Amino acid sequence: MSVHPPFDPGTVEAIARVLGEAGTGTDISRYFEICRLIDNSGESTKWRRLNAIFLKSQTVNSSNQILAFIKSYLAPTRFVGARDRFEIHRSELNAILILHGLEYGKDGEFRRITQAKTLDEAELRAKSIREKLAPRNTHHEVYKYCQAELMQENYFHAVFEACKGLFQRVRELSGIKSDGASLVDKVFSIENPHIAFNTLQTETEQSEHKGFAQLLKGCYAACRNPLAHGPKILWQGEVDAADYLTLISMLHRKLDQCVVVKRGV
Repeated sequence: MSVHPPFDPGTVEAIARVLGEAGTGTDISRYFEICRLIDNSGESTKWRRLNAIFLKSQTVNSSNQILAFIKSYLAPTRFVGARDRFEIHRSELNAILILHGLEYGKDGEFRRITQAKTLDEAELRAKSIREKLAPRNTHHEVYKYCQAELMQENYFHAVFEACKGLFQRVRELSGIKSDGASLVDKVFSIENPHIAFNTLQTETEQSEHKGFAQLLKGCYAACRNPLAHGPKILWQGEVDAADYLTLISMLHRKLDQCVVVKRGV
């Protein structure tokens, strides 16, 4: 990313405290070495070591070295099998970064977002919609397409982008370049399917397959068309967003169960 201004000492300390809970002293030493940061702080406490080195790294009038350390130290791959820990650390970190117009995503990348003005606003934006979605075990493909919109509390466009992402996944799986009902009809045709929800051998299986296709078309009609053409003022905020995103999550899980039909064999 481009050069980011230095953080104030209070922000640096807050970041150091979050990262200090995300690994051992040995972990921190290893990642200091990976990021070419020399630890001559003389400190023994994890967060104090981080705080001292981070403050020194900003003598170049930029916080980029701190951000680079975060990307390396909090890389998603480091938390394979410990997703809950990763999300806790990421949420705590984002409650700080939002005050500076930054967000650390699930993909391990930083994004610029609308800056929060108060601590209350930062904490709400970091947690509110996630607290509603977390118990529903929302599919990772949902967040893939609307993370930035959720962080900005732009629920209207978060649902719009998540729905676009659902149909993009259907295109990627099938190789069909279309959209909406036309895409679903081509991809989930009974006679010549590109993706099958089951073996399609019995009338019951064919009905189930058709039902899934109808759900996809219904989602497109309910989410894409009204959001693209209707006034934003009619949108009901977090509650509607959580419900629509849960529907999209369920459809992604159904796609997980589908089989791509080999063509020309």
